[in-house]
Amino acid sequence: MTANTPPSFLSRIAIAIGSFFAILGNGRLAADVTRLRGGEALAADAVPTQVRVEVPVEKIVEVRVEVPVEKIVEKTVEVAIDTAALQLLGLLQREARFVDFIQEEVAPYTDAEIGAAARVVHEGCRKVLREHFAIQPVRSEAEGARITLQAGFDAAAVRLSGHVVGQAPFTGTLSHRGWRVTEVRLPQLTDTRAANIIAQAEVEL
Repeated sequence: MTANTPPSFLSRIAIAIGSFFAILGNGRLAADVTRLRGGEALAADAVPTQVRVEVPVEKIVEVRVEVPVEKIVEKTVEVAIDTAALQLLGLLQREARFVDFIQEEVAPYTDAEIGAAARVVHEGCRKVLREHFAIQPVRSEAEGARITLQAGFDAAAVRLSGHVVGQAPFTGTLSHRGWRVTEVRLPQLTDTRAANIIAQAEVEL
């Protein structure tokens, strides 16, 4: 007999007698039989009830953290510009004793002595400019010529002076042609950290 096959009449008599005494001795069993006779379903036949359990989930909030980033590119450019300026100063010192001349107190010297020193400085500075820079005039006209600046002229390359009124075009006299650097030929440094030494201390043995 399988679990789903109803028992025979004789089996049911035996079950009834056994249940009678079992019910008398077990109050919980008696309560279960009472519920069963009242129409409640057996535990095995009951349809499981779906229980919805809501588990609180922490709300995920997107947090944008801004970390300051060092502007490496700009800093690199600044360092390169500083190094180039130091290089130029070092070249002027080496070829023209430029720093020595400027740092010297010239009041005790005569004009002739200053003039003689200035000639040496001039020649050395001129050599540095010719060897390491290509320099051209901003304006091709001769100084003293009358020129007209049209609207949109390069204000970074031309500076107006005198009585400036209104807007371009402006007509005036070219008092200085200006200079522009078209090429830089500074030597390659093997140690950029040493660029701030524009002149070594000299020790004679």
